[in-house]
Amino acid sequence: TGAISSLQRQMEIQESELRRIRSEKESLQKQLREREVQLQAVSDKFCSLTEEQRQEEAVVAMEEENQNLQQVVTEQESQLAEQNKLISELQGTITQLQAEVVTTRLHLLEQKQAQKETQRQFEALQHTELQTRVALELISSKFERYRNKIIQATFSVEGIQDPQGELTDDEVLEAMQKLFNERTEFQQMLKNKSSR
Repeated sequence: TGAISSLQRQMEIQESELRRIRSEKESLQKQLREREVQLQAVSDKFCSLTEEQRQEEAVVAMEEENQNLQQVVTEQESQLAEQNKLISELQGTITQLQAEVVTTRLHLLEQKQAQKETQRQFEALQHTELQTRVALELISSKFERYRNKIIQATFSVEGIQDPQGELTDDEVLEAMQKLFNERTEFQQMLKNKSSR
């Protein structure tokens, strides 16, 4: 936004300079027309003089006026040419600034769209995290129930001492292994007796 404001201020300055130069151009053109009117007045004056006065005064007056007017016209044409060149340069600068404003606005629009996409992805991740938490809590709850059933089944067997306090997973596995070994030994002992 700051870049756009800066570019717009530069455009306003360039457009103000362009208006000033055009005003000067109009002033020079007005002066040129005034000189032409003066020239016409001299010509009219020359026509109103008598034949003798024309011959005596006209040549000197016309030459002087012509020289003056030619000098003014040359100077004004030179100034107009310079101002036309400057106007062309200013118009080029204004066009470039306008293009930069458009580019900057497009860049800002892209940034806003990227920000919206990032926000959408963040919200999707939050939703996924919530679903994962819920699933984890459900799995943890099922695991705890399953663990309790294993503990209950393991320590409900005759000959197994009831646990003293909270059991670790290793203690539960050790008790199950002990129970499994005892059952295996008992079955082997039964087989040996039946074979004898």
